[in-house]
Amino acid sequence: MSAPSAGSGATPPPSGPGDPGHVATAGLALSPFRGLRYVPERVGTLAAVTSPPYDVVDPHRRLSLETADPHNVVRLILPRPEPEDTGERADRDTRYRHAARLLDSWLREGVLAPDPQPALYVYEQRTAADSPSGELLQRGLIGALAVSGREGAVVLPHEDVMPRPVADRVGLMRTTRANLEPLLLTYRGKGPAAAVIERTVTGEPLLTTTTSDGTRHRLWAVTDPAELGEVSRDLATCRALIADGHHRWEMYLRLQREHRHLPLSPWDRGMVLLVDTARYPLRVRAIHRVLYRLPPCQALDALRSGAEDGWQLSELSGDLDDALTALAAAKQRGDNAFVLTGGDSVYHLLTGPDEALLNTTVAKDKPEEWRHLDATVLHTTLLEHVWQVPDGPDDIGYLHAAVAAEREAARSGGTAVLLHPVDEGVVRRLAEQGVTMPRKSTSFGPKPASGLVLRSLELG
Repeated sequence: MSAPSAGSGATPPPSGPGDPGHVATAGLALSPFRGLRYVPERVGTLAAVTSPPYDVVDPHRRLSLETADPHNVVRLILPRPEPEDTGERADRDTRYRHAARLLDSWLREGVLAPDPQPALYVYEQRTAADSPSGELLQRGLIGALAVSGREGAVVLPHEDVMPRPVADRVGLMRTTRANLEPLLLTYRGKGPAAAVIERTVTGEPLLTTTTSDGTRHRLWAVTDPAELGEVSRDLATCRALIADGHHRWEMYLRLQREHRHLPLSPWDRGMVLLVDTARYPLRVRAIHRVLYRLPPCQALDALRSGAEDGWQLSELSGDLDDALTALAAAKQRGDNAFVLTGGDSVYHLLTGPDEALLNTTVAKDKPEEWRHLDATVLHTTLLEHVWQVPDGPDDIGYLHAAVAAEREAARSGGTAVLLHPVDEGVVRRLAEQGVTMPRKSTSFGPKPASGLVLRSLELG
């Protein structure tokens, strides 16, 4: 049976007696769990022990977080190896064991403690109008979601994944036996779950903290059986789009397969934040590329020599903001468009190519919308055909901020390729067709802070 579309009017079977978490398997099944949370009296501040998700923490930020508090969650999600061990395999194993030992010691010392009863957690993020990210309010539900593959069509991925980061996350979770940070998923509900959220936020929160970026975070626990039942029945009519966390979702799937011999396995669920985008639309940003071993002069020369393929290259005046404005204008015209820079305050707008080159370089067995994505054209036409850049971490870097990509290009002597965000509607349409975009095509946000609540598999 295929899953109903988000917001469909399908009515799920009633919940089982005395089991408010029982849901139909055709849609989302979100279960309460006993969250592990920091004990405020045992840490400096709650803000000092939180972190952004692991994959957006750069080396400088990582060091800053580690020194903010000795119990910062970054020490779990990005653990360092013990100094006496050497070698890549020893490095990985030691990092994972070190994280597991830290987690165990923080539990023994009372730095982290489990909540007394299972709950779904209402999570709110709020920023003021004068904050760096502008005014924003987002609310959602954190719970343990039933893990299912693409064949179930309940949780829809929209990006491809890379084996190496998946293997890294698998090793960390396998060793710590914990979900250390929630994935971000979006859905479109019928209303009851949202009503539970809005009622919950009128009460006293479990925690309130404001992080250095000006975002206020609040968390509440939903434990009432009737309210849990309302949430379950609403979510059972929905399916979700993975907004952030494709590699960690693949981690959940792989570990579920490893433990399929266990009855009622805690590995069958993974911690997620579900946000109803009908009420709280997410922001979608681009993820930029830095081509470490391709100097700007070589990139530009290759494009000029292929002018017959329909590439149009023009130097832009102004600063980075002006370049991004020109990029947005080109996208408004419907072009494939990119900004190229070596981090030297010189920017070139690249548009094109013509349909003939796309037909020879881009697979024809995918929807036209996918074939004309900037990320598709970048990876299959520009990187593979024009620039012949190998697809690996030594050659391509992925950065979420244009200014960071510009800085990295200057540092490495390479070329930054700046992209324009993809519309969320395009992402959802392709995902519903079972079509994934090239990896790192989008950055949805705001992303949940790591460290506010963790899930231990030892607690069931």
